[in-house]
Formats: sequence, structure tokens, C-alpha cells
Amino acid sequence: MKIRVGMGFDVHRLVEGRDLWLGGIKIEHSMGLLGHSDADVLIHAISDALLGAANMRDIGYHFPDTSDETDGMDSKIILRKTVEMLAEKGYSVGNIDATVCAERPKINPHVPAIKKCLAEVMQTEEDNISIKATTTERLGFTGREEGMSAYAVALIVKE
Repeated sequence: MKIRVGMGFDVHRLVEGRDLWLGGIKIEHSMGLLGHSDADVLIHAISDALLGAANMRDIGYHFPDTSDETDGMDSKIILRKTVEMLAEKGYSVGNIDATVCAERPKINPHVPAIKKCLAEVMQTEEDNISIKATTTERLGFTGREEGMSAYAVALIVKE
């Protein structure tokens, strides 16, 4: 068995007039994340971690923000296609450990729904996905509620 590890990071600005998508689910909030796709910062970080583990560059390479095809794209499609690309190289998801950095809304109440959604998209068990949330104690752009960021580490396995 061969294992590989990758790390991902993403950040998006919070703006009024957009839905907030996080981990594939819509969360009620007064602002949403701005981006070319649905700007799901958590899925983008996880996708980057998976691609990095497989030495397949990053989501900007595979899903450019200059493409009409990715304009407004549901990030679950990005994650699903990422897992499919890994499978073509013989890899499957081992586990994911991710952290969302946001002052508001509180993420913890949504973690079970996020894990369920991500597990379905990645075709893995919920127990293989760890989602955590933190604030930046009101420091920096996150603390000022100007944006959110997410970090992810992924382990992939080749039998």
C-alpha cells in the first residue's frame, strides 16, 4: 500500500447578496463568499489537499477562474471530479482533516451535515472526514468578518 499526504488552503471574501456555501451545504447568513464558482472555501481547500497529495497541481489549474465552464460552478462538482481524477491514478481518499476559520456564523452546528455531504460526494465514510472550526479572536480579515479561510490535510491511498 502506498500513502501520500497533501495540504490545501483557500480564502474568499464575504459580501452581501451571495449565498453562503460551506462544505457543500447552504448556510443561512447575512453574507456569502465571493468567487468565480460558489466560493465554497472548505471544498476548495479539501480539493487542493487531495490534488497536492496526488502531485496533480491545484484546483486553479484544473478549474480555472477564467473559464466560462466554471463560472458559478457548484464546488461539489469540483470535489467529485477531483476524486475521479485521483481514482484514475489509482488513489482513493484515506482521510481528511480540515479547519474553517470564521467569526460568524458558528460552524459547529453544521458539521454533521457538512460531513454527510462531503462523504457522499467523495464516496467515503463520514468517519474519514474531520471538520473543525475556529475564529481568529477578532484579529485580521477573518476577525473583521471580511472573509473566511479553510485549511485541509488529505491522506490518499493506493492499494
